[in-house]
Amino acid sequence: MFIAILTLQLHLEGCFSLKEKRGRIGGLRDKFGRSPSVAVCESGEQDQHQQAEYIFTVVGLDKGQIKSQISAVINHCNGGIDAVLADHKIEWL
Repeated sequence: MFIAILTLQLHLEGCFSLKEKRGRIGGLRDKFGRSPSVAVCESGEQDQHQQAEYIFTVVGLDKGQIKSQISAVINHCNGGIDAVLADHKIEWL
């Protein structure tokens, strides 16, 4: 069994409220958190309007499948949300 932890740092230019922040990036949890092999958590910067940190934990028997799921998350963040992916880090356990 393989476990990967993906940490995303997001920047939300021009965001002035937490409600707006959740509206702009809340779809991450909805889109990827439904998978039984993925857990999603807003892990940092929760009180900041223009910054967000999300952690995705992906579990599976095939490392290639996990890499594919991680790539899907990163690709979605690079064009599917109203935020800029400032940084990301992948850790394997």
